[in-house]
Amino acid sequence: YGLPPVRVTFPEGVTVREVAAQIEGAFPGIRAADFLAEAQQYEGYLFPDTYLFPPSSDAASIVALMRENFNTKITTLSGEISASGRSLSDIVTMASLVEREARRSESKRMVAGILFNRLKIGMPLQVDAVFGYIFGRDTYSPSFADLKVDSPYNTYLHKGLPPGPIANPGLDSLQAVLNSTKTNYLYYITGKDNLMHYATTYAGHQDNRKKYLD
Repeated sequence: YGLPPVRVTFPEGVTVREVAAQIEGAFPGIRAADFLAEAQQYEGYLFPDTYLFPPSSDAASIVALMRENFNTKITTLSGEISASGRSLSDIVTMASLVEREARRSESKRMVAGILFNRLKIGMPLQVDAVFGYIFGRDTYSPSFADLKVDSPYNTYLHKGLPPGPIANPGLDSLQAVLNSTKTNYLYYITGKDNLMHYATTYAGHQDNRKKYLD
């Protein structure tokens, strides 16, 4: 009797660390540490989706399937990618930031546009979501000490994109980066009202913080 396939769903924005934990839970024979060793280098390129894995799968075959799915999905965007003039790695890295910073398609396109505006003027990206990646936890409110952590992924200390993706973005975030909204905004926050609020100046940003966060 053939054993049924193992069904695993990875949400958009999942990190390789989180994928490893899910795999260890679904496959008694695969340790999270072994999966990480195989998959870590592909952060950003393991496509978040629902998979039916053969029960005999090992870490390498699971990674191969997820990579293959990424390549299939990215093919549908190949025209837009070449038209954007940006490298695939820059697009995937930016999409991973956008994935962790915004929820809805429309706000993802706004955030992507704002981050591109910051890049253009040489302003640090200052994306809080990187700290979850740096410290291996789901943190969204870094402390002042966190902001000074010496990591190439620290977008407060280092200008430009981080060295690679901080999560595995879904199609929606990749499309948001390829079709980002053009504005003059440089700042955004998610308020207590769960809506995003934008500003062109730091003073405007501070006003938004007072209004929607305090």
